Amino acid sequence: MRDIPEDLSAHLARTATTLCHAWRLTRTDGMVMGFTEHDHDLEFDWTVFAAATGLRGSEVESGLGLEADAADVAGAFSDTAINADDLALGRYDGARVETFLVNWQSPSQHVLLSTRELGEVTSAGPAFRVEMRSLAARLDQPAGRLYGRRCDADLGDGRCGVDLAAAPYRLSGLVVEVVDEVTLIVSGLGDRPPGWFSGGRLHFHSGLLNGVAADIAGQDPDPAGTRILLWAPLARKPQPGDALEATAGCDKAFETCSGKFANTLNFQGFPHLPGSDFAYGYADSDTVHDGRPIVP
Repeated sequence: MRDIPEDLSAHLARTATTLCHAWRLTRTDGMVMGFTEHDHDLEFDWTVFAAATGLRGSEVESGLGLEADAADVAGAFSDTAINADDLALGRYDGARVETFLVNWQSPSQHVLLSTRELGEVTSAGPAFRVEMRSLAARLDQPAGRLYGRRCDADLGDGRCGVDLAAAPYRLSGLVVEVVDEVTLIVSGLGDRPPGWFSGGRLHFHSGLLNGVAADIAGQDPDPAGTRILLWAPLARKPQPGDALEATAGCDKAFETCSGKFANTLNFQGFPHLPGSDFAYGYADSDTVHDGRPIVP
């Protein structure tokens, strides 16, 4: 049950009210931004809610129980607030949005209506529309482990244990040439064997893409360095001279974990798990069933 402050409750009971909405956005990097649909800036709860952004909220579609609800916020791009480059580069992915109802004549009278996360973002020209999903949407995401032959850990995480902080698993380089949106020529990555960076990541450390990471699909030798192929097009193209780091990739196979990373003991898969064909095909007249293990 929502606890509405007494002064705001008294204001809501009036025939005429001076109410508006305000949104506080907290990005995953810790940056906090405030917005309001009112025509003047508001300040409360240690946050300044800017009016210059011209945001407008939609109606909220509420669901029963744990059903996820959704709302939209529309606005215009601004160099001092949300700009097109930051949005396209994913700097707002997973951001938390708190929606407040506030008396703009006395901003101390406010109440938190909901806490949501940014969802799908669409843009057209100078305007954008952002979907805000309730936290119940997380319940729709798969959780837990799956039994399989390949490892289900992320390379370098606590379960994997491989240290990606130094060479040869992390190498620094510079962009030499941008061939297209998914192909870069990079210097400084050394003479790594074929497939060394396949499945790894590029982390940009300067330029417009500073802080952005991209998944590597493959690599090829090039006279100017190393040709890197990405899985998906970059939202914005880097410039020659931009600094980056490339981390080695892993295909999650037991042989790769052992031969490439010498990390057999931390392998998080089940390499001896029989496949479905074997599991259903062992019972035949030519097999001796004497209780011995049937796993190869």
